[in-house]
Amino acid sequence: MERDFTTGNVFRNIIYYSIPYLLSYFLQTLYGMADLFIIGRFEGVAATTAVSIGGQVMHMVTVMLVGLAMGTTVSIAQAVGAKRREETSHCIGNTVTLFMVLSVVLAGVLVMCVRPIVGLVSTPAEAVEGTVTYLTICFAGIPFITAYNIISSIFRGLGDSKSPMYFIAVACAANIVLDYLFMGAMHLGPAGAALGTTLSQAVSVAISLWVILHRKDSGVSVRKTDFRPNKPVISRIFSIGLPVAFQDGLIQVSFIIITIIANRRGLTDAAAVGIVEKIISFLFLIPSSMLSTVSALGAQNIGAGKKERAVQTLRYAIGIAVGLAFVIAIVIQFAAEPVVGLFTTDGAARIAGGQYIRGYVWDCVLAGIQFSFSGYFCACGKSILSFVHNICSIIFVRVPGAYLTSMMFPATLFPMGLATACGSLLSSILCVIFFAVLERRERRGRTA
Repeated sequence: MERDFTTGNVFRNIIYYSIPYLLSYFLQTLYGMADLFIIGRFEGVAATTAVSIGGQVMHMVTVMLVGLAMGTTVSIAQAVGAKRREETSHCIGNTVTLFMVLSVVLAGVLVMCVRPIVGLVSTPAEAVEGTVTYLTICFAGIPFITAYNIISSIFRGLGDSKSPMYFIAVACAANIVLDYLFMGAMHLGPAGAALGTTLSQAVSVAISLWVILHRKDSGVSVRKTDFRPNKPVISRIFSIGLPVAFQDGLIQVSFIIITIIANRRGLTDAAAVGIVEKIISFLFLIPSSMLSTVSALGAQNIGAGKKERAVQTLRYAIGIAVGLAFVIAIVIQFAAEPVVGLFTTDGAARIAGGQYIRGYVWDCVLAGIQFSFSGYFCACGKSILSFVHNICSIIFVRVPGAYLTSMMFPATLFPMGLATACGSLLSSILCVIFFAVLERRERRGRTA
């Protein structure tokens, strides 16, 4: 299970680690898109809107948990790179204790607050009850969602990106089968989508735990004492993970604000934006996988005292992510409406979604730069820099840009899509500046 990426060809290591990670993201995105695709075939626009809005709220909760778990991935990876096995074991045990307690508390709080949350995101009246039902079931299943993500973060910190891919493949297959059962055969609507999501995650967790218990090649031994809270270990997880969690949460808040802006334009634009957000999450697979690859591989090399290999990993990742995303952006300019049409039979929503995605897709190209840098900052233990550039993007460009373009261009969603890309442009510029400052300080430190 444990793999050392501190030696060998850097580009080959990136490919070896990132392809399973990319496939995991693909399956996880397919997992989320399946709900929207299947309910769009059996229900109307109101049910589709309920699932798209509910899914966006759940995605926000999930990415914040994943962001916090980045502290685990980086801490484990640095310990692996430095060959500190006892520290690795402490981190694994404390992660399990911390996240399981957190998930139970979070589930209880969110279930009690479900209606205020639905009201807060300005859900269209026709979709309110469906959204409440969807979120209530999904919130109750948060412990299963958390368990899957912390197991994956532990494996990836150890350098194993393949096992999480297998676990999510099981969840994805189970979700599709359950969606057709609950929404197609039983016509449960948004409740069926939520049940499929929650139960499939539970299946994935059960299988991953079985694998862990029966696997003999982990290279790490976790004892009962490792599950006892250890202040230095938990502090390190929080110091790296909290800025990422808040950053990812605020990014999702910005997307929800944009959804609110779209919701106030009417049901058609609300459905269009919800569908495009799902498609964009699919297109973000490559930059997202590069973020995780740079953070894990970079952390191992930094832990081993090989900073130059971490920087080389960053450069390769940017080249891969930007190059592939540019090709996708060009294709979307010619295939926008047919792509959106996969998720709705409503002609007006199809046209509006095509407008939105033509502008939004350029965000994927710029994300290749800022995501790779964010991974590098996390690997260095300076995730606060990632938080800063993302917050600046949200406050100064993404949200005000979406609002102003919505007011100025009521007949089209294209400018709203471009506003998000402009936000990532600011983030990318700030990342380059932060990186240059870090490098300059390190050179001064070496010569002092």
